[in-house]
Amino acid sequence: MSLSRPRPARRAPAESGDTRHSARRYGAGFWMIASVFVTAMAFSTVPTPLYPLYQAREGLSTFTVTIVFAVYAIGVLTSLLLAGHVSDRTGRRKVLITALTLELVAAALFLTEPALPVLLLARLVTGLGVGLLTATATAHLHELHSAHRPGASSQRFEIVSTAANIGGLGFGPLVAGLLAQYLGAPLRLPYLVFGALLLISVAAVALTPETIQQQPVRPKYRPQRVATGHGDPAGYLAAAAAGFASFAVFGLFTSLAPGFVGHTLHHPSRALAGLTVFTVFGAAAAAQSLTGRLDARVRRNIGLFAQATGVTALAVGIRTASLPVFLVAGIVAGIGAGVLFKSVVGAVIAMAAPGKRGEDLAGLFLISYLGLAVPAIGLGIATLYTTMTTAMTWFAAVLLVLLTTAGALTRHRDSSD
Repeated sequence: MSLSRPRPARRAPAESGDTRHSARRYGAGFWMIASVFVTAMAFSTVPTPLYPLYQAREGLSTFTVTIVFAVYAIGVLTSLLLAGHVSDRTGRRKVLITALTLELVAAALFLTEPALPVLLLARLVTGLGVGLLTATATAHLHELHSAHRPGASSQRFEIVSTAANIGGLGFGPLVAGLLAQYLGAPLRLPYLVFGALLLISVAAVALTPETIQQQPVRPKYRPQRVATGHGDPAGYLAAAAAGFASFAVFGLFTSLAPGFVGHTLHHPSRALAGLTVFTVFGAAAAAQSLTGRLDARVRRNIGLFAQATGVTALAVGIRTASLPVFLVAGIVAGIGAGVLFKSVVGAVIAMAAPGKRGEDLAGLFLISYLGLAVPAIGLGIATLYTTMTTAMTWFAAVLLVLLTTAGALTRHRDSSD
């Protein structure tokens, strides 16, 4: 991937004075896309508390569960690399509807009660949809916010976009865990519920105003590049490193944490598995909302410190096999990761040219999802040679190194301003 120079921005209709849609319709569209964002991200984590059920039914090892998770991450990365930025040219709604259609296909695959090959395919298709959706929905929310409240602070956008992303990731395991624990058909009902919500989401996107003006001649297609429309490669690198570190925590809790709670800590409840993941993402989303008025640098430093503290406590909870310590540590780490990622999204939005907003965000999510995938895959490989407890302790140590690196990059960038 390379850094590219900014191109002249193509302004959205709302930014060029287009009055076809009232401010009220843009405001309604903002909240509809936020709801779509939550639903789509929640669907992507529905299997998280269900992995132990798949393990029992199919006889899957911990490493195989990691491979299932890795296939999802590969789908996200592939989609971000090839198409995460195309909504800058083709329009936000087309890409969002395509992403939701892919998730509906994945839901249909899950409903077949799949064996391992179909389970892998379903997770790959889910990842492809998420990769299309994340940067597109974030950019669309920013443009709808700007059209609804011209000249207003971007605080509402930052809070809602990051809370929808991170909060949605936590909402999926909570709902799936409760449905699996207390109602029948635990490997079917969650997908039926979210399939219906995804259909409603398609209708919501169709009713939302488009914010990208179509060009008579489309630019030549190229894969995603990491680009800074503001001409600030050092700032973009610092943001990307922090995004990678933030998502590494989320990767742990959406891949192996439910199995750790069920098998190592001997708490097999599906509701508890979903609640464990939800508390991490819920804490992240709540912290993002509560720190919205803080200075960007203060918020970033709080995120780095809280995540490092939580990861250190996580290692203690793992070594002592203490569920309360494990949960509290996850909440603290989630708070740090959420605040840190919120500051990252705000920084990238600020440095991106309007016509490159989707591209720059796609690059950020591409690197962040590497943080979601690579450490989790490393954990799965480590479990082939050592115990889960030892592997997760090493994970905590590596993550502390990543956070230290991200902090050093941001401090170096600040000192050069």
